[in-house]
Amino acid sequence: MKICTWGDVASALEGKTSGGGELQIALLAKVLAKLGHEVVLIDLMTTENFVTADGIKVYEIEGYHDTIRQFRFFTHLLPRLYSGLKAQKADIYYCQIRDFKHLLAFKAARKTNALFVLQLASDLDTLGLKMRIKHDYSTHFEGLYWFFKVFFTELIFPKLVKNADMVLVQHEGQKENLAKKGIDSIIFNNLIELDAIPDGPNPERNDFCYVGALDKRKGFAQFFELVEKAPFATFKVIGQPRDRTGYKYYEKLKSFKNVTLFGSLSHPETLLHIYNSKALISTSPMEGFPNIFVEAWACGIPVLSLYFDPGGVIKKEKLGEVADGNMDKLVNDMRSVEYSEDFAKKARAYVENNHVLNDNKIKEVEDLFNEIYKKRDPKRYS
Repeated sequence: MKICTWGDVASALEGKTSGGGELQIALLAKVLAKLGHEVVLIDLMTTENFVTADGIKVYEIEGYHDTIRQFRFFTHLLPRLYSGLKAQKADIYYCQIRDFKHLLAFKAARKTNALFVLQLASDLDTLGLKMRIKHDYSTHFEGLYWFFKVFFTELIFPKLVKNADMVLVQHEGQKENLAKKGIDSIIFNNLIELDAIPDGPNPERNDFCYVGALDKRKGFAQFFELVEKAPFATFKVIGQPRDRTGYKYYEKLKSFKNVTLFGSLSHPETLLHIYNSKALISTSPMEGFPNIFVEAWACGIPVLSLYFDPGGVIKKEKLGEVADGNMDKLVNDMRSVEYSEDFAKKARAYVENNHVLNDNKIKEVEDLFNEIYKKRDPKRYS
């Protein structure tokens, strides 16, 4: 079968991921190509057409980068992205990450009698507008285009979720949220390759590691509060500030002797720091199923989360601690956590059984997309 997707994913195919969602799209594309399917990516950032070592065909949006930045969204991106998607005449159009531009893939799928598959990446995708305002839109404002994007995403994306031929979610909680709206979905766990996970002798495991976007939406202000309440601990912070809140607390943390700020690091460097940590700290109030959680467990360390527990897996599988918004509890959890080889084995077994791209997971991907393909009716949308 032929599967087509789009986005800023070409860099992730080459090992330089721009985000968690992009990494997941890249890993899925590689698996599907390995299974012998034709996989096509229309990429926003590339300026040339090429085929990756895995056999994935990457196409540019012709002329997009040669035009005036202020106008190219309407003159080139929207019309040429749609034309490029439609020209592929794929069997399945696969999209991930909340974006109103997925409407172009949906329209291309209907125009070519194909299937439209939507993968949800955040719990906010399954909840109502009030929750998105509280945990996303109210935390940052990015100019006129931001308002344009939010308006059209809220107008279009929920309809795409409702009308997709298949909706994939990351955990049981998301599935339950959609079921309340009468929308069926299939749980499709995040994928991970163990090749990049460090496995060296005598890891240090003295520090607590905080990784991700440093901004209000991800709870960076709460992380600063945690640092103030936990002078007994040492912290490694990996990431760059992305808003006023991030810059404010990033500057303040520079004066803390128990905090080391690393800025942006490569994925392998980040994994090495996680591997050499006592635990991964999360203060984000709302997520999907963070790749960084899976990577921490693959490294054999627990996740200590102030708020978030994807599908209840941390509590159910005993993969760390969830403070349920109680900062003092999180501080106490930090005091008591110690590295345990038994825990490391349990955490790695969980990852192996649910997320690792092994033969079982590859077969699961194959079965899933074969099942999706069976829904295709060439006359359905004629």
